[in-house]
Amino acid sequence: MLNTKTVKETKADKAFIAFVYIFLGLALLVVLYPLVYIISASISDPQLVNSGQMFLFPKGITFEGYTTIFDNKDIWRGYLNTIFYTVLGTSINLIVTLPAAYALSRIDFFGRKSFMNFLLVTMFISGGMIPSYLLVKNLGMIDTVWAMVIPNAASVYNIVVTRTFFQSTIPREMEEAAIIDGCSDFKLFSKVVLPLSMPIIAVMALFYGVGHWNSYFNALIYLSDKSMYPLQMVLREILVLQDLSSNATSNITASMAEMMYSKQQLVQVIKYGVMIVSTLPVIIVYPFLQKYFVKGMMVGSLKG
Repeated sequence: MLNTKTVKETKADKAFIAFVYIFLGLALLVVLYPLVYIISASISDPQLVNSGQMFLFPKGITFEGYTTIFDNKDIWRGYLNTIFYTVLGTSINLIVTLPAAYALSRIDFFGRKSFMNFLLVTMFISGGMIPSYLLVKNLGMIDTVWAMVIPNAASVYNIVVTRTFFQSTIPREMEEAAIIDGCSDFKLFSKVVLPLSMPIIAVMALFYGVGHWNSYFNALIYLSDKSMYPLQMVLREILVLQDLSSNATSNITASMAEMMYSKQQLVQVIKYGVMIVSTLPVIIVYPFLQKYFVKGMMVGSLKG
């Protein structure tokens, strides 16, 4: 075994290592600064934030924004709706993606190449927004939960990645042994394949879950009932109302303008607070899935 202590680094090696550390440090700053700024702005005085006096660390610490957030029923309702859409949507995604990918990975599946080519076509050609809306409308899913989860029930890219994982990770000999022992196809999939596929399941759950958590476009198109809005739509309305109030201050009295201006400043802080509240669950969940995420991505995307 090579002893790394006996290997001398050349000047070029040291220069390259120094460059790597500098580059990683800059990348860390680029990623970390917005996060620190948002956290600081969410607990800082709105006037100091809007005037640009708060650059990185909080100034004039106040939790008025978070108090307003926790007292706002629309935000809480949007939060609960988003959790529900994410859990239900991710469950449907996994129920569709995993069996489809496993079937396409089986070499004895008749016509699998034709099915795979058909799926790949949909990655490059789509019907467009208007036909999609008409389809959802004709299916009676407008202003229902299903409009948020059914149109995006599966991703062809994720099916391809999962299929590659099954092909490269699950030994064919193990499947044949299970079949000889009397396993049906369903038992083989549920009792043998799925327990060995936790890395890719975690990756797909994270991919689909983050997609549902950040989704607002389906709600914008298919939902008109505000009680069904996800959190991202509630946040969008806050931003829109902020823009409208800033444009309306020129046509009202000075006292009303001052009151609206103070509310507008508070909305800025609420905006940052909602960003923190909306991203916190994903940040909390990711460390528990990280080990599966790295393994699943490497095996699922590089082999096959």
